[in-house]
Amino acid sequence: MAKAEWTLDPSDLLRVGPTFDLESFDRASTPGWDSGSKEADQFRLSRGELLSEMQERLFANARAGGEQRILLVLQGMDTAGKGGIVRHVAGMMDPQGLAIRSFGVPTEEERSHHYLWRIRNALPSAGRIGIFDRSHYEDVLVVRVDQLADVDWEERYAEINRFEEEVAASGTTIIKVALLVSYEEQGLRLMRRLQRPDKHWKFTSNDVDSRSKWDAYQHAYQEMLAHTSTENAPWYAIPADNKWYARLAVTELVSQALASLKLSWPEVAYDVETEKQRLATTMDPEAVAKAREGAEEKRADVAEDIEEYEEQVARVNELAATDSLATLAENGAKPAASPAKKSTGRG
Repeated sequence: MAKAEWTLDPSDLLRVGPTFDLESFDRASTPGWDSGSKEADQFRLSRGELLSEMQERLFANARAGGEQRILLVLQGMDTAGKGGIVRHVAGMMDPQGLAIRSFGVPTEEERSHHYLWRIRNALPSAGRIGIFDRSHYEDVLVVRVDQLADVDWEERYAEINRFEEEVAASGTTIIKVALLVSYEEQGLRLMRRLQRPDKHWKFTSNDVDSRSKWDAYQHAYQEMLAHTSTENAPWYAIPADNKWYARLAVTELVSQALASLKLSWPEVAYDVETEKQRLATTMDPEAVAKAREGAEEKRADVAEDIEEYEEQVARVNELAATDSLATLAENGAKPAASPAKKSTGRG
């Protein structure tokens, strides 16, 4: 049996463009993936090894003065699966190289500053992968729906775009993910939380309050996506009714972002042979011989690992280089992000 793989590049299929229509977005679709959930989990886990390798290279390059970093922004209604992305995607990487922040209701101190103040303070440093569980976009979603401030929304969108352009110019690759769950599926997930004592802690009465404003939130999301998906910081609309697909898609987006950096191990400023000799003078000769023997055995393994890594990166970049939308057009098909199914209403 052939190994399950992406049939088309999800970064093309899921990227929000000028014609994106949230009302017709099929939230149960699986764009670019024709296999099932079991195969998706296997593929995602295999990508985990590649993510771990690239993450370490990112961190190592920062130690050598590099400025590159990744920022993954997660937005979605309650139950959309933001926490699952953190556990199942970020969980495959070294936590030392991650900077995870969750943004809830602003504290008194945060309210005393500009709304972007707390966001600036949470941006990842060089070499790290930052993950925002909710973000500055709460200030064009919750704030707008609940009418918490008198705001010129066009100006706020423009301000956010300028901010993200500045962040991108600092060496940050920005990946913005909108996890889009349907009204029906959200109801089922909330009810399951109420039916399980071990999940009661995840439910609040505000969940139902927010659900009662579903249509207003969908309008706010449509406006947000239309005005803030830019070249420097694109939005990706992820169908979230199938949690396994959302996790798979975000894994691929992060993999592509890291692969595009073309990371190699940094050159060191010291002379390796000189340092070997200096270190050897502090060690027993037998210990030195043992270390050299072990290093020779490991060197062959490392060379094999590097070759495999380069092949995997090449495959990721090859997929990302494919113009999936052109392929769809040639096949007479519609992009999976814009089917005729209506998923934003109340059934």
